[in-house]
Amino acid sequence: MARRVTVPSFVAQKGNRRLVCLTAYDVLTAGILDEAGVDLILVGDSLGNVVLGHETTLPVTLEQMISHAGAVMRAKPKALVIADMPFLTFQVNPEDTLRNAGRLIQEAGVDGVKIEGPRSEHVRMLVQAGIPVMGHIGLTPQSVLELGGFRVQGRTPEAAEALLEEAKALERAGCFSLVLESVPAPVAERVTRAISIPTIGIGAGRGCDGQILVITDLLGMSPTTPRFVRRYADVRQVIHDAVGRYAEDVRADRFPGPDETYPE
Repeated sequence: MARRVTVPSFVAQKGNRRLVCLTAYDVLTAGILDEAGVDLILVGDSLGNVVLGHETTLPVTLEQMISHAGAVMRAKPKALVIADMPFLTFQVNPEDTLRNAGRLIQEAGVDGVKIEGPRSEHVRMLVQAGIPVMGHIGLTPQSVLELGGFRVQGRTPEAAEALLEEAKALERAGCFSLVLESVPAPVAERVTRAISIPTIGIGAGRGCDGQILVITDLLGMSPTTPRFVRRYADVRQVIHDAVGRYAEDVRADRFPGPDETYPE
């Protein structure tokens, strides 16, 4: 039986092998991902888009994150489980940041939290309190209004240098890993070489230490997918066909049959 992935064992893989990361928001999906051998499950605030139907991640609440993260943990995964801190749970003041991160640890039982943006002081405070923190720079979805949309970041020399400095600052603050989202591949590779913690790419090329995708994109359940996604299945069509066959059987009085009926 594989051992439980811990923060130290996750970090130790940098330079040894690529790290496999995916999102999950419920117990069934988390169990399947864990059986398939992923290294890290992210309970992302992307649940706002793919589960709750919002256009952005901004409406997601801490209570929703705790609920979904708790569901993932009830799968008892061996993978490392990290939960996103949603919008306005860490931007207001240090006391709220610590309290909200603590709730994700205490109430949901996750192994750590992820914070978007170059917030070194927040990271340092949480790490000092014993809470592992994954950083996230590049395209940060909670800043979509400020960025003017979902745009690739780090395209100019100045922007690339700023990303590199942000990564170094987050490492110094104590982040155990760093998500690089929608960053040109050469920039992501440069950042990866410059820091000693694993980088996890999403739309950042092959030069990162690992990769992460939203599970519904990978499975082909989303109506549209970004350029950086590879669909490994067409589950949307599978579900559509299964429901269609079920509807036909019900309407034709073929379901339930003798095998699905309790005898006297």
